[in-house]
Parts: sequence; C-alpha cells; structure tokens
Amino acid sequence: MLQRLLMRLFVAIAAVVSIGGFLWMTFAPPPGLKASRDGVPYFSPPVLHPVSGEAIPLEKLVRHYKGEK
Repeated sequence: MLQRLLMRLFVAIAAVVSIGGFLWMTFAPPPGLKASRDGVPYFSPPVLHPVSGEAIPLEKLVRHYKGEK
C-alpha cells in the first residue's frame, strides 16, 4: 500500500516537473536556443549567392565573411 502511494507521488512529481520544464522552455527559452554561436537565427531562410544566384544557407555566408571554412 505504501509503495503504491509513493510510486503515484513519484509519477505526479515527475509529470509536474516535466510539463513545467517544457512550458518554461516554450515561453522563456534561453538565448542559446534562438541563435547559433555566430548569431544566426536557427530558422532563417536561405540567401542568394550574388554571383551564381543559387540559394545558400545564411550560416555559410556568415562563416565566409568571418574567414572560417
């Protein structure tokens, strides 16, 4: 009887902590979840290459101008 009560208490606490953490990360995410280390937003659209006209990821363009390969 006591084991069943403790297990239900453990499950309830785990559910509250999980849902609370999910809601916290949804409504107040840390800055690291919004942009990469170079400051590029994660959900940014591709940009056009000025010479070839092909679509390239914005992250690749930022790395190019920073001098990284």
